[in-house]
Amino acid sequence: MMTDVVEQSGETAAGPSGAADGNTAARFGTEEPAAAARIAAIRERIDEIDRTLIELWQERAELSQEVGATRMASGGTRLVLSREREILERFRESLGADGTQLALLLLRAGRGPL
Repeated sequence: MMTDVVEQSGETAAGPSGAADGNTAARFGTEEPAAAARIAAIRERIDEIDRTLIELWQERAELSQEVGATRMASGGTRLVLSREREILERFRESLGADGTQLALLLLRAGRGPL
């Protein structure tokens, strides 16, 4: 099950040697320099992945909206429930219950709330 994690810090980003105030443990959860450096590198990659996910999310929503607009302009229905079920199942099979929740959010981003 996914959990919501929020890291709250008023500090500016610092290198792996420590946070802006020198408190490595507060920034990285450890005072061990090698571990802090590894954590910093991993976080950089996570941030890259997050940026890509956001871009893909936005592109997917735009494409889905275009599909809906094209379908409705041609006299079709607003939704195709069999397609939504297919997407939900794909995400559920790959990611479990969290995948279902993610798919629901993706579908909503593309078509709006029901």
